[in-house]
Amino acid sequence: MLVVVFALIGGLGVHASSSSSNADSSYTHMQVYSEVLHRIRTEYVEEPNMNSVTNGALHGLLESLDANSSYLTPAEYKAYQASKTDAKAGIGAVISKRFGYAAVVSVTPGGPADKAGINAGDILETVNGKITHDLSLAAIKTQLQGDPGSRLEVVLIRARKVEPQKLTIVREVVNSPAVQDQMMAENVGYIKAQALTKGKAQDIATKIKNLQSKGAKKLVLDLRNDAEGDEDEGIAVANLFLGKGLISYLQGQKYPKSTFNADPQKKVTDLPLAVLVNRSTAGAAEIVASALLDNGRADVVGEKTFGEGSVQKVLDVPDGSALILSVAKYYTPKDKIIQDSGVTPNVPVAGGLDDVTAVTDDDSEAAPDEPQQSKPQQKEDDQLKKALDVLNRKTQKS
Repeated sequence: MLVVVFALIGGLGVHASSSSSNADSSYTHMQVYSEVLHRIRTEYVEEPNMNSVTNGALHGLLESLDANSSYLTPAEYKAYQASKTDAKAGIGAVISKRFGYAAVVSVTPGGPADKAGINAGDILETVNGKITHDLSLAAIKTQLQGDPGSRLEVVLIRARKVEPQKLTIVREVVNSPAVQDQMMAENVGYIKAQALTKGKAQDIATKIKNLQSKGAKKLVLDLRNDAEGDEDEGIAVANLFLGKGLISYLQGQKYPKSTFNADPQKKVTDLPLAVLVNRSTAGAAEIVASALLDNGRADVVGEKTFGEGSVQKVLDVPDGSALILSVAKYYTPKDKIIQDSGVTPNVPVAGGLDDVTAVTDDDSEAAPDEPQQSKPQQKEDDQLKKALDVLNRKTQKS
C-alpha cells in the first residue's frame, strides 16, 4: 500500500511537468510523506492501523484536487463497478462534495429525497452510518444506490437548524423530469427544464416550436435547480438559440482541446430570450447559460450557479483499488472554467424558492380528459418577475 502512495505522489507530480525542478519537488514531497509515515508508525500513542492511515491519506490527496476526483479502495471499487452495470434505484438528488461532506445540489420533484423532505443545500453528514467526510464522492454515490424499495438511513445537517436530523429514504427508480412549457401574459413563452439528460434538447426544441405556433414573441428558459444531465446535451440546447459563435470548449493537461461551435442548421429560434439560474443550476445547464450570456444572445437572471463541468477518467491501481481523476474541464466562450467559477448572471436577483414552477396562467397545457387540479398558492417569484421585466424592456427598445 505504501508503494501505491509513493507511486501516486511521484506520478502526479512528475507527469505534471517535464522540468527537473518539478520532478525534484515531487520527490521532496515523497520524502516528507515517508518521514511522516515513519513518525506515525514509531511514535504514535498506540500501534496505528497503517492501512487506515494510508487510505485516509490517499482519500485526502485526491479530494484536494477537486470534488470529483476520488480514491476507491479495492472494496469500494468493486461496489462502484457493480453500480455501473446493475440497474439500481436511487434517491432522486444530485450530490457533490462541499466543506468535505456530501452536499445536495438539487432534488428531483416527487422523488424519494423530495418525499423525505430533503432540500437543495442540505448536507448529508452520514449515509448508512458512514460519515461522508471520510468517503469519496464516487463512494457516496454508490452508497446512495440500491434495490428499489430498499431503505437508506441518513443524518441531515440543515442551515439554521441546531440539531442534525435523522431521515429514512426509500429508494426508487427515478425518471428524469419532463420539460414543461406554458404561454404566459404578453406573448411570453415559458420553458422549464430541470434536467438535461439525453433527449432533452429535442424536447426543448419541440416546446419552442409549440410556443411560437401559439404566438410567443419572447421566451424564458428556466434552468433553476437543473443540475442533472450530460454536457453534450447542454451544448445541443445552447445551439437551439445560437446560429453562430463558440458554445464551449473542453481542455485538460493531457486532454486534446475540443471546441464546440454553434451549427446554424440546428438553431430553431431568434426570439428575445431570458435565462433563469440559481445556486442549484449545475453542469450542462451552466454550459447553456454561459454560452447564451457570453454570446450576447440572452440575459441571465438569478443567482451565481453551482460550478460543475469536468470529465473524469478511471485509472486502475495494481492492488485492486482505483483513482477517478478529473482530466479536463469545460470553459465558457470567454475562457472561464465553469467548474471553478460557475456562471454569474448579468441580472443578479436573490432567490428563495426551492422548486419554482411557472406562473399559474389558465392556458397551461393539460390533457383534455384530465380534470383540472387546484393549484397551490405560491410565493412571489422575484427572479421570474425580473426576467419578464427585462424581456419587456428589451422588446420596447427594439
